[in-house]
Amino acid sequence: MRFYTKENPRLGEKYYAATTPEGLRVVIVPKAHKKAFALFGTRYGSIHRTFKREGDADFVTVPDGIAHFLEHKLFENEDGSDTFARFAALGASANAFTSNEMTAYLFSATENYYESLKVLLDFVTTPYFTPETVQKEMGIISQEIRMGDDQPFHQLYYGLLDALYRDHNVKVEIAGTVETIAEIDADILYRCYRTFYNPANMLLVLCGPWDKKKVKDVLAGLHFEGEKARIEARFPAEGKRINKKKVVKFFPVAQPLFAVGMKEDDLKRRITPEEFLKKQAQHEVLSDLLFGKSSAFYNELYEEGLIGEKFSVEYNLSKSYGYLLLYGESRRPEAVYRRIRETVKNALSLLNEEDLERSRRAVYSRAVQDWNSTSDIAETFMDFAFSDTDMLDYPDVVARVSLEDLKERIRLSYHPARLALSVVKPLKGEK
Repeated sequence: MRFYTKENPRLGEKYYAATTPEGLRVVIVPKAHKKAFALFGTRYGSIHRTFKREGDADFVTVPDGIAHFLEHKLFENEDGSDTFARFAALGASANAFTSNEMTAYLFSATENYYESLKVLLDFVTTPYFTPETVQKEMGIISQEIRMGDDQPFHQLYYGLLDALYRDHNVKVEIAGTVETIAEIDADILYRCYRTFYNPANMLLVLCGPWDKKKVKDVLAGLHFEGEKARIEARFPAEGKRINKKKVVKFFPVAQPLFAVGMKEDDLKRRITPEEFLKKQAQHEVLSDLLFGKSSAFYNELYEEGLIGEKFSVEYNLSKSYGYLLLYGESRRPEAVYRRIRETVKNALSLLNEEDLERSRRAVYSRAVQDWNSTSDIAETFMDFAFSDTDMLDYPDVVARVSLEDLKERIRLSYHPARLALSVVKPLKGEK
């Protein structure tokens, strides 16, 4: 196992990368920080419902919520020991998360971080499921799902995804539903684990004062239950049309919450890493230019009292889906939606070199700032890596975004007919 070095002189940043004999990619980002951070992840999230391993005759479809269920279950050990207590005894703080695209396990520590790394690698690569423990976890996760059902922002977000998508798995709740997780058993968990928790599908990112030789020593004893294999995931065919124009729900909120989304229209079956990075940069710069807090749109609506400081805009891009997301609070969410639609319709006429330079600088600055925190570095690096791209390359791609790039992106991706509105309104009797 040999580490190679990749640098970006313009940023003054670098990382070391290597692949273990089993096929696990390992990345070390050296930082002169006291706190060491580790993130151990697999390219397995809520969208991976239908899949097969290389050599399998047929695809298998599993119940919704399994990736999240596995995240919970891996913290349990056959000997009954508490994984969080193991980390705490070493002075480390541990956690985990599941998203649409990945599941990741992490810890941060200012001491004993090589011992903590051993704990991280050990519990993630040592699954233990029994009918009894699965049933116990089902009750815990069912309660978590019900709590999500009572959160207005949760319902706002998934209401929007339901409006945008007819069939794509991105609209499926990460934790699943009480009904879908009831179908999960130990055998299904082991099958998903051995498929997705294989070394070729995983990544270990270490940020902070890590030493390459000591990391290699820790990795020398690593064993994976899942064998190295290619995985093919299948997603339902999703048309360009949105599912619904508007979704409204009622909750005990002080004033209406809104989320407006625009479904990506430009999804190629095959896209190179360079094309993906360029597309992501174009969308980020364009989102900031048209809707960011320095834009005419934001300042006009703010002055009119239609939106407040909690207004946010972002673009979520994947190889199989993408959407512009704008959300916040407003007493007149439908009026905000109409103004967003107007801006999308007239986007080409709103472009100019001065605003491009401002937005390009803002997006570039955020990309550089991602290198300031060990946790931000690790999580952002993994996001890029699981899209087969490189975080270290991204700022330079942003710096090259041109006005012609944005015009082409608008023509390909900005269509008023792809807009949808999700609103959470106060219950009757509340203001």
